[in-house]
Amino acid sequence: MTEQDLITRARAGDETAFTGLVETYQTAIYNLCYRMLGEANEAEDAAQEAFLRAYSQLNRYDPARSFKTWLFSIASHYCIDCLRKRRLTWLSIDDEALPPHPNLREPALGPEESAMRREQSAVMQKVLSQLPPDDRSVLVLRYWYDLSYEEIGEATGATVSAVKSRLHRARGVMADMLKPEAARAPQSAKRTARPALAAEGVRR
Repeated sequence: MTEQDLITRARAGDETAFTGLVETYQTAIYNLCYRMLGEANEAEDAAQEAFLRAYSQLNRYDPARSFKTWLFSIASHYCIDCLRKRRLTWLSIDDEALPPHPNLREPALGPEESAMRREQSAVMQKVLSQLPPDDRSVLVLRYWYDLSYEEIGEATGATVSAVKSRLHRARGVMADMLKPEAARAPQSAKRTARPALAAEGVRR
């Protein structure tokens, strides 16, 4: 059964079909929420809420739109609302580093490389969490999920020019934040810093 078949059946009230859509996108939506919120349990709750909202709004879904982009729109807007409600735009740099989500780890790494990758992922999450919610959402959608400017605009309700402006600003801020982290890193970590950033999706 194709995704379009699942969508058609789900819109007709088939809960099993919607479950199939959840299974297809649950990892991507969870990871988006985790990158936005920075806390595993909160990300899990946000992902569940995003799917509940999607199910309740299926009658409003336009089949001409990308279903993935529509889901990302619901999830990113919910995460931004969560951040604004708790009045936490960024986390203190003194907070404990966040552990990387298991789905973001690469298998079969040696102990040293695995530890280094965890540290780099924690640094990246800490930096992400200090960006304003709107800038954080476009950065995550662009570099973690490879959405086009147009798709990001559709997901966030922003114009393409606004998306480009936010991305430019967010990349600059993120690069500045990463400089002191790189200076404090051990030499072995510095040698792998750029590949690790590439793996995280930041194209600087």
